[in-house]
Amino acid sequence: MYGGDGWMWNHGWGGGGWIMMGLVMVVFWGVVITLVVLAVRYFTSDRGGSRGPQQGPNVNRAEDLLAERFARGEIDEDEFRRRMTLLREHR
Repeated sequence: MYGGDGWMWNHGWGGGGWIMMGLVMVVFWGVVITLVVLAVRYFTSDRGGSRGPQQGPNVNRAEDLLAERFARGEIDEDEFRRRMTLLREHR
């Protein structure tokens, strides 16, 4: 096709072409593996659907802050109960 004159060596990338192709393959497979790992982590992560009664430290933190506001007298008992009910409904 190219007359057997060593097209890749004389008219192409030269000796560095093989090195470049090797590096491109390593980068390509690195990207593919990274995307697969990220996809598996994304689809297997718990996105709030089945954690049970509490969803970690943020829920407790919100309830603690609400209790502190009630203790300082910033909100009354009705407001405290209403907000606590809302927090627990949206877990």
